[in-house]
Amino acid sequence: MQRYFIEEALTLGTEIEVTDDIYHHMIRVMRMKEGEKCWFVDTNHELFQISVKKIKEKLVIVSIDEQVAQNVEMPINVAIACGLPKGDKLDLIVQKSTELGVNKIIPMTIVRNVVKWKQDKMVKKVSRLQKIAKEAAEQSHRLQIPEVTSVMSIKEIIALSKDYDATIVAYEEEAKVGEASAFAKTLASLSPGQSILMIFGSEGGLTPEEVEQMTQAGIIACGLGPRILRTETAPLYALAAISYHFELQK
Repeated sequence: MQRYFIEEALTLGTEIEVTDDIYHHMIRVMRMKEGEKCWFVDTNHELFQISVKKIKEKLVIVSIDEQVAQNVEMPINVAIACGLPKGDKLDLIVQKSTELGVNKIIPMTIVRNVVKWKQDKMVKKVSRLQKIAKEAAEQSHRLQIPEVTSVMSIKEIIALSKDYDATIVAYEEEAKVGEASAFAKTLASLSPGQSILMIFGSEGGLTPEEVEQMTQAGIIACGLGPRILRTETAPLYALAAISYHFELQK
């Protein structure tokens, strides 16, 4: 069944009115009829089955029929910081990392970024990416929508890393020399309920100076296997590895 995120707390056994985008998608896109059911996720990340009671011109009245327990979120809190890639690659990263369980996505300004975001267009760009994250969260049946932040600098990322139990930076020079253990060791050091921040460069990669700045702050430089991954592939590879480590190896 279709899933929607509702910006309010829901109460079992009550009825609410739904308008705007969700109304449009339910009635105009999905062509839902009275009596049909779908899922709502509320602001407390709780999942409810609802049924359509009455359809009006600009709103639909639904009843909150059943609360459902579901455990679909990653056991650890995962954030990724990505250099700004060319084209629509960041759209892909946001969509697929949401499907893979990320909690926060941070666009990052680095020396070798080809793309530059102008300040006057920042809000519109972030809003568009946030919408992509919302749609991907609905499609993948998550209980949370990842946050897409404004662009941060290396200095801001380093400051943010203090809020996480572990922080790694993917660095291709580590992969070239065959380093393959730091990432695995970092994951092994974490327990469910903890958090990790992962940093990735754009097409040109991170400069040695940027990596040194991060490692001096305690961030761990690591390779992601023996091959050099594209900027849009590396975050997805890392998230898949985290999912395997925490969700499949039980």
